[in-house]
Amino acid sequence: MKSNILVVDDDREIVDAIEIYLLQEDFNVYKAYDGEEAIKLLKANDIHLMLLDIMMPKLDGIHTALKIREYSSVPIIFLSAKSEDSDKILGLNIGADDYITKPFNPLELVARVKSNLRRYTTLGSIDTGNDNVFTVGGLVINDDTKDVTVEGNSVKLTPIEYNILLLLVKNQGRVFSIDQIYENIWEEEAIGADNTVAVHIRHIREKIEINPKEPRYLKVVWGVGYKIEKQ
Repeated sequence: MKSNILVVDDDREIVDAIEIYLLQEDFNVYKAYDGEEAIKLLKANDIHLMLLDIMMPKLDGIHTALKIREYSSVPIIFLSAKSEDSDKILGLNIGADDYITKPFNPLELVARVKSNLRRYTTLGSIDTGNDNVFTVGGLVINDDTKDVTVEGNSVKLTPIEYNILLLLVKNQGRVFSIDQIYENIWEEEAIGADNTVAVHIRHIREKIEINPKEPRYLKVVWGVGYKIEKQ
């Protein structure tokens, strides 16, 4: 089955160019030119991934992503002419899964789309094995249903957050460096990955810890990396 990609940018030439690259890879492409139109298309169609520009009229990409994250975990890749780390961190902080700076290499764009789709598809799949429930104290991950609970309360994670947490929970007590986490989850070489991983780790902590400043589960080993503490 073809994946449905929603491309959102107020520059119609950029949208048309991206459409050409994606059609060549056999994706279905939906197009929007502002945030309000994007939200309407997302609600009306089964969208598997969004390429979302930040600077747009009516409703910019930041506020569009904030609204979408209120009800959907669809992967969002931001497109922006801004390349500063602070802009990337802002995008990740409000729920984006990835960030591509304009002008971009079409091959990199397609590779990022495929990589994020793989993570999203994995999160939505059902594994029929019998040993796919992982427990650490009150934290439970059911990898059959992709449900995460803490003390019986459901926790909603994005695909990347889920996969990071699952990696650490499956390897309780083992310390993973930032580069190791990035290369396991993003499946590419970790170059400048520190901020990206740190933002997702913080989001996970905020969702699974009663007091994120004094975490029970997700611990930092200073100068080394992160681990899930054995209970």
